[in-house]
Amino acid sequence: MSEIKLSKVVVYGLGAMGRPMARNLHDHGLLIGVKNRTEGKAMAMMNELNLAEFEDDEDMFSHADCVLTCVSADDDLQAVVQDFIDYLQPGSVVIDCSTVSPNTARSLADDLASKGIAFMDAPVSGGVEGAKKGSLSIMVGAEREQYKRASEVFAAIGSQITHMGRVGQGQATKAVNQVMVAGVAQAVCSALALAENCNLDLKKTIEVLSAGAAGNWFLENRGHTMVNDEFNVGFKLSLLHKDLKICQSTVEELGAHMPLIEDSIKEYAQLMARDHGDEDISALIRLKRELFNQAGENHE
Repeated sequence: MSEIKLSKVVVYGLGAMGRPMARNLHDHGLLIGVKNRTEGKAMAMMNELNLAEFEDDEDMFSHADCVLTCVSADDDLQAVVQDFIDYLQPGSVVIDCSTVSPNTARSLADDLASKGIAFMDAPVSGGVEGAKKGSLSIMVGAEREQYKRASEVFAAIGSQITHMGRVGQGQATKAVNQVMVAGVAQAVCSALALAENCNLDLKKTIEVLSAGAAGNWFLENRGHTMVNDEFNVGFKLSLLHKDLKICQSTVEELGAHMPLIEDSIKEYAQLMARDHGDEDISALIRLKRELFNQAGENHE
């Protein structure tokens, strides 16, 4: 059984990432059903993709050899797994593409293993754009034989798929990723706020910086939008705030503190308190601009 490739996937969680991932799995002939806690989203996707109807959830999950979950937080993931854990057949697999703590991943793996079901933590990076293109970077924590079974599922949704080690190591890698994302956002938002206050031509500034050692994905893809005050483009800052809390816990378990993480949590919390939680993480530039406003006031 362990060598048989996974080919009958149910996607549970049809948010900004889950919907395009489901479409890509459907395009590769791997999707048999979808599920969402708000029933309307699931019905809309079933109609869009012309998926076969099952009698009920038990019927759908019992026909699946894989459930791919993509939800917002640890509590959500634990709740949705309880929805289907009793319906899955032994030998099936749960692949979680959410961002949760390594401890949650290991705990769920134990719960599922008691019923003969394998678990992989497979958080993704690449944003909604990557999900739509099927070009996500996927960091997988799993037993190697289970990882091999899922090769076609991963190939349908991602272009960089890496087995990072045992269960929990995928989420640990994602924590490292999110620390880096937060640091890049801090640097780029601070730098562009400085550029604005130096009265530089921002289009030229972004072009010349992108071509040199300071070049990075965030500058190239969010630079022009943030200087135009367009903050509805990508990864919600409330979700990065949640992810950074996971990073903070991971660092604290290792006996350390990181000012980068703590400062970013504090600043994104400020933006959330001002009702900017649904904006892209590049909205951090709002606070960096205020540093110059305050400096001007202090000089008056």
